[in-house]
Order: sequence, then structure tokens, then C-alpha cells
Amino acid sequence: MLLNGVRSSVTGGQRSGSRGGAGGETPREGGREAGGAISRERTMPVSLRESVEQVSDPRNLDASVEEVFRLMLGLECKRVVGPADLETESVTSVVGFGGVLSGACVFKSGAGTAMKIAAHMTGMEFSAIDDTVKDGIGEICNMLAGAWKGKVPELAANTGLSVPAVITGHDYKLHVQAPEFQIHHTYRFDDQVFEVTIVCDGLQ
Repeated sequence: MLLNGVRSSVTGGQRSGSRGGAGGETPREGGREAGGAISRERTMPVSLRESVEQVSDPRNLDASVEEVFRLMLGLECKRVVGPADLETESVTSVVGFGGVLSGACVFKSGAGTAMKIAAHMTGMEFSAIDDTVKDGIGEICNMLAGAWKGKVPELAANTGLSVPAVITGHDYKLHVQAPEFQIHHTYRFDDQVFEVTIVCDGLQ
């Protein structure tokens, strides 16, 4: 899978199932202060360069994963050391970032883990990766991306999210072209493991 900004494509291996949701103005509303001066709040460009260490803090990703899984699924989810030993068939969702930060949030798990997550979300049981499972994993990735960018106010206010894309298949890999930074962690709930990656390929 090649990420470039908020765009993504899949290369290599077998894959299937791609899915993509008249009064007076106050000084702030008008973008001008008293005397007609342009408001600094509207004209000063937002930059995250000086706070890149805060944006790339790996603890933000850990906190986001724990919050989403605890609040939305009722699951205790913790980070584990080392790569995930995923099943041969896997499910990957990608949500792109656009704005002062360009890149993506990538969620990847084995098919069995994806079905377990979807079961906790819907109260249904699954024996195969169907559209409901794909939609569920896409929504999980979307919530993780939103929670992560919400950890930094400037990032939350000036970065948008794309519609989730979900890919299923065998033996495909994520490839990133010279990112500004990348955070890749493995997590576990019960006996299930999955990976979450934050990729930044551009930062204003």
C-alpha cells in the first residue's frame, strides 16, 4: 500500500473488497478588529513545526487506542512490544489527514480480530468478512484518527479526515515514501492483536 498525502493505493498480493460517508458583525465574526485592521486570529498561518514533538508523541496514539476501545467497545486494550502475528487474511482501513498535517491513520488486523471487533460493535456474530465488518473497521479507524488529532488543539482545529477506505486480502504491505514521522504500535485485547500506524508525510 502506497500512501501519498491523503491518497492511498494497494500494490502486491491478492486483495479484494475496497470500500470508501442581517445584523452587524462582531470584530471576530467579520475577521476585523476595531479600526478595520485584519484580525491576527484569521491571518496568522497555523504552523505545527515548532510543536512537532508534541504531535509525534507516541503516548497520544496509545491514549487514543485505549479510549476508543474502552468507551466504544467496552474492551481493555493495551500496547504490546513487537510486531503483531496476524492471520494470513487481513483487514486494513486507511483514513487520510489533510490540512496542516497530511498523512494517514492505518488500522490493520487479521480477519478473525476484525470480526471480533465488529461483533462487539454490533452485537452480531460473524463467520466471514462482509460489508458490516468492513464498515465497522472503517469506523474504528475513523474514530482512532479523530481521537489522535484531538490530542493537539492546533491539529484538531486545522486538519480534516477523509472517508475511510477498507482493504481485505493476503500478503499486501504498507509502503511510505520518506515520511516526516511515523508511529507504529501493536495492541492487544483478550487474545486478539492489531496494529495502528500514524503516518505524517507533510507538516506545515
